[in-house]
Amino acid sequence: MFGSILKKIEDSLHLVGCLGLIAVVALINADILLRLFFNHPVQFQFELTELYLMPALATLSVSRVFRDGGHLALDFIPELPGQIGRWIRFTRLILPAAFFGAVTYMSGRFALHAFVNSDVEFGVVDWPLGWAYAVAPLGFGILALRLFHDAFAKEVRVPTD
Repeated sequence: MFGSILKKIEDSLHLVGCLGLIAVVALINADILLRLFFNHPVQFQFELTELYLMPALATLSVSRVFRDGGHLALDFIPELPGQIGRWIRFTRLILPAAFFGAVTYMSGRFALHAFVNSDVEFGVVDWPLGWAYAVAPLGFGILALRLFHDAFAKEVRVPTD
């Protein structure tokens, strides 16, 4: 049951990340066209893309991409049968889970600090930074949960092509 809930969360975050990509493309193209034809840029485009959309693109899909086997990997130890294979697989999943858990914790502290202190990036629009920083702990936290879940899973999940 936890795996199916995790899958739905990953799919939802991936959708948000994909919508962010569409927004980046639309904003950049609108900015280019408005500058070219009307000499009037989309003033907030760069800040919105830099602070909110690019971090969302970089973090919200990572767990889904890992689940689907679309990640980059250097497999220097083949899948081995038996107890040693299970131990290697467990270690290969639990160490990154610990790392991304630490990244989640530290980025979450940073985001919380920005929320509590009402940190703002001053620009064309005064952008609240708490929301900008919140996507990293969200995306990496779900990745840490996926790695942890897969490390303790009874059956080995084979990514689909």
